[in-house]
Amino acid sequence: MNSGIDPVQNGQAIVEGMREAKAGGAEMLFTPEMSGLLDSNRKRAAAQLLPENEDAVLASVCRAAAELGLWVHIGSLALRSDVDPDSGRLVNRGFVIDGSGTIRARYDKIHLFDVDLDTGESWRESSIYDAGDAAVIAETPLGKLGLSVCYDLRFADLYRSLSDTGAKVMAIPAAFTVPTGKAHWHVLMRARAIESAAFVVAAAQVGRHEDGRETYGHSLVVDPWGEILLDMEDEAGLGFAEIDMARVDEVRRRIPVIAHRRIFIPTEPSA
Repeated sequence: MNSGIDPVQNGQAIVEGMREAKAGGAEMLFTPEMSGLLDSNRKRAAAQLLPENEDAVLASVCRAAAELGLWVHIGSLALRSDVDPDSGRLVNRGFVIDGSGTIRARYDKIHLFDVDLDTGESWRESSIYDAGDAAVIAETPLGKLGLSVCYDLRFADLYRSLSDTGAKVMAIPAAFTVPTGKAHWHVLMRARAIESAAFVVAAAQVGRHEDGRETYGHSLVVDPWGEILLDMEDEAGLGFAEIDMARVDEVRRRIPVIAHRRIFIPTEPSA
């Protein structure tokens, strides 16, 4: 997606994509991080940020999912905190929605992006977002789906936890910056797939957005062997990939990384 500053337009784009996906035979649609609103102007964005039960994008996707009988993973939405909606604090929350329009799982982004880049860009997600504290797996038509968001990608322990508890597909929606995307996007996505012996589905924001930022794109589907099945490069739109879940078992038989994992506690050498 190339999400902008108007949630209504972004929601319409998702629903249109859902209709196209269903017509193309899809069982499940994946969207990027910040699908409903991408706006770095906090004052302007504030009026559009609502609690989960009032969010129009989420409501419209749930209605369309029920109409179409299509599962959807909303990569994430920016929402007001459930704990204190008037505090100004937000959560970056992903959703798994089933074909009846029911929310099956929620995931709040655990790792927040607080960095200063060489380009002069500075990001402080923790200044406004509250971090999640729980790994989440959802049962879907694709099997067990491990949930994460963007910067989580860099923390392999999260994906170890998800694959240890049965996840065979990892959702990694993102709004990656261009410099870090060029350097790390493909190699990290392939690494997460290989070390987990699982599929990775990474829907991404792409292009120059209304608020002036630019995102890397390259929405990917990667198989458990690290082969890229789909790379949407620098285009917004809908891409299709066939996922054969038997491939996970095949790869895990060839190289049983899950079964061979061990936990180590470093020790100091004795004198």
